[in-house]
Amino acid sequence: MTREAQNPDDELSQQALEISADQDFWGPELTGQDCVMRDAGDVEPRAFDLAERTAKFGEAIIRFAKRIPQNPINNRLIDQLVGAGTSVGANYCEADDGVSRKDFKNKIGICRKEARETKFFLRMIATSEEGLKPEARILWQEAKELHLIFCAVWRRN
Repeated sequence: MTREAQNPDDELSQQALEISADQDFWGPELTGQDCVMRDAGDVEPRAFDLAERTAKFGEAIIRFAKRIPQNPINNRLIDQLVGAGTSVGANYCEADDGVSRKDFKNKIGICRKEARETKFFLRMIATSEEGLKPEARILWQEAKELHLIFCAVWRRN
């Protein structure tokens, strides 16, 4: 059975399992202002413009990656994190310019995968560099929200 033909409830069950495992690692859910990514002078909550939101997310990933100490283990994680974290926005731009519904759904599917991969590498970096865990957690929360958004968009198309 292809993934598209599976029951949507199966996907929701899988997401619930992922959330449970993630909470085991990261601890209780962030709430309120703790989980909001903002530019230094922003006073408004995140915009709902996905192109802008994914661009800001990619920029935040790049700034975070610059703060990670260089060593053989971290270098590989940094490369993977920056690749996955910035490609979420790039693929969303591609989806937005899609020439067909099928093309759009394919690119949104890639956004889903890249957001999930970003969550994974943020977790690995938080394990490798304990001092960066609080900042990684905020980025992980944003990656999680983007993943859930792209899952919803993908299911509707």
